[in-house]
Amino acid sequence: MRALILCVVLLCSGCAHVAQDKWTGKDKAQHYFSSAVLAAAGSEISQHQNHSRGQNLRFGFLFSLSFGVGKELYDSRSAGSGWSWKDLSWDVAGAASGIVLWNLSQ
Repeated sequence: MRALILCVVLLCSGCAHVAQDKWTGKDKAQHYFSSAVLAAAGSEISQHQNHSRGQNLRFGFLFSLSFGVGKELYDSRSAGSGWSWKDLSWDVAGAASGIVLWNLSQ
């Protein structure tokens, strides 16, 4: 987990193209709900691999965030809309909610 955070910080420290967006909006809801679904799906995939509950939760969370970080890296290219910490924050919130909901359904 620490390695992932370090990688994100290092990758994003060179992002010169940053989005000028708001905290609310249609795309923020899309980030939240897609991250929640991906986190639950990742946890379920991990469970089918006979991993422990903790591994299922971690895998689901990181599975979801990998898509969010990938999307922000794609947006940070010169033709994109720019890296958005706000979008990534909604991704983290959605992933956490998806993990909680998946865990409650077990």
